[in-house]
Amino acid sequence: MSPTIFNEDGYRFFFFSREESRRDIHVTSGDGEAKFWLEPKVELSKNSHYSQKQLKKIKLFIEDH
Repeated sequence: MSPTIFNEDGYRFFFFSREESRRDIHVTSGDGEAKFWLEPKVELSKNSHYSQKQLKKIKLFIEDH
């Protein structure tokens, strides 16, 4: 089970425990999925089907939370 951290505007933000030593967050919606590193700064790690506009919006949600 991957715990949900928060939901925003149709996106689900969650994490996998024990996945990697570097902190990260995953996001999914009907449009796609992505993974962002949280350290040392919020940075895109993987993207599947999100546009650049969506990624920018998702990154802002992560930074706000």
